Amino acid sequence: MAKPLVTDELWEKVEPLLPAPRPHPKGGRPPVSDRACLCGILFVLKTGIAWEDLPAEMGCGCGMTCWRRLRDWHAAGVWQRLHEVLLAEMRKAGQLEMAVVIADASYVRAFLGAPTPAPAPWTGRKRAPSITC
Repeated sequence: MAKPLVTDELWEKVEPLLPAPRPHPKGGRPPVSDRACLCGILFVLKTGIAWEDLPAEMGCGCGMTCWRRLRDWHAAGVWQRLHEVLLAEMRKAGQLEMAVVIADASYVRAFLGAPTPAPAPWTGRKRAPSITC
């Protein structure tokens, strides 16, 4: 049997960060649990499958349900807060070494670089040569 994607330890950290479910005054189908949606989100992100290919046998709801929950949680700042909580725990346990940090240069602005970017070379279509001259 495969190990669960959402362990009890992870769920204890994530659950308090999630927004309260919205009431549905008209009733309708009961929503998929947050833990099941988190399991579906992690499965899609870990395997790289398309959202619509999420197996129904996992009990996570459909892929669009998980995608919408991911979108809503991102808008509510859940992932940023979870990141901060996990970093604080690593720091407390002495597992976070800030002396060794890797920065991806594609995301870091070069303050001492050129004040304005150089103009990009033209890559559009060129005039076709004349066949009469």
